[in-house]
Amino acid sequence: MKKINKIGLITGGGDCSGLNAVINGITKTAINKYGLEVIGYRRGYAGLYHNDFQVLDLKAVSGIMHEGGTILKSSNKDNLFNFPMLKEDGTYEYKDVSDVALENMKKEGVDALIVIGGDGTLTSARDFHRKGIPVIGVPKTIDNDLPATDVTFGYNTSLETITDALDKIHTTAYSHDRVMVVEVMGRNTGWLALEGGIAGSADIILIPEIPYDLNKVVEKIKERDRMGKSFAIVVVSEGARPKDGEVHVREIIKDSADTVRLGGVGDVVTRQLQALIHNHEVRYTNLAYIQRGGIASQFDRTIGLRFGVEALDLLMSGGTGKMVRCQGREITHVDLEEVVGSGVVGETSKGGAKYVDPNGQLVKAAKSIGISFGD
Repeated sequence: MKKINKIGLITGGGDCSGLNAVINGITKTAINKYGLEVIGYRRGYAGLYHNDFQVLDLKAVSGIMHEGGTILKSSNKDNLFNFPMLKEDGTYEYKDVSDVALENMKKEGVDALIVIGGDGTLTSARDFHRKGIPVIGVPKTIDNDLPATDVTFGYNTSLETITDALDKIHTTAYSHDRVMVVEVMGRNTGWLALEGGIAGSADIILIPEIPYDLNKVVEKIKERDRMGKSFAIVVVSEGARPKDGEVHVREIIKDSADTVRLGGVGDVVTRQLQALIHNHEVRYTNLAYIQRGGIASQFDRTIGLRFGVEALDLLMSGGTGKMVRCQGREITHVDLEEVVGSGVVGETSKGGAKYVDPNGQLVKAAKSIGISFGD
């Protein structure tokens, strides 16, 4: 691998807290330890395609550790290996424009990329590595569903947001004897609903890995009534589905790398419960995008910074085509080829994501204290 003098950073996919901590760690390590130049491409791979970037120096990353989101902005719609090109008739033709990105890197003297993102963003990182570009990936998702790493930054801050919301919803549920249904993110995995629900004293948690029977949910609410608990908190993951049913798709985004957008199952569950329960009002809250934003937690600042430092050290030691990851208390690395498109680590892994194990310790602990999963 040729000598590296200048690196480019990319933040792709959905935003989350901790991104700026990673940018901070990479930039300061590159400058202070290795004397490198650093630029950040704006709006993910779109910036690489349009050669839209900003110089990252010590001043640019000063005071950003705690801030949510990313100073480089982000996009989850720009796969340069399958890029939508608008035709005269208003339709799109998809082309591989990755060579344009390579020319832009050559023009600016960028020798390597550090790519911060989830499955889709890291898939493109792997593909650039296959084209001979030195690349290091950094795992990012609030859903905590990436294989090969115990945890991703952004997840902890999202859990804090969910827990805080449930604490507040608990008081109004109690005051009005209501059943409160709270929908959280997570895509096809239930980590946010499970850990957030446990910490927020949920009575019922519905997750994708355990298809639910609505009658079992009703039974749990009636059981609480008999105990003198005339209210209930139901946490629903956006990917939850009933037994013999399907997930609730909110919309299809055709020009996105991840076309399917889940959401709205909490509203469905609310209306169904209201039809079956007549002694309680049932109300619905979707936490939606507030789970992505806000000041980063101490944990996400620290692990984000450590990911950034390790990514730069790995790159400068000759590593490429790899992703940094958290294993226990250590930051290590794994080949991107092992991460993208195949489950590696987790309570259960399959189909490219890290899933909750229905028979794992977390679920067993929740059931031990009386939480129902509608099964």
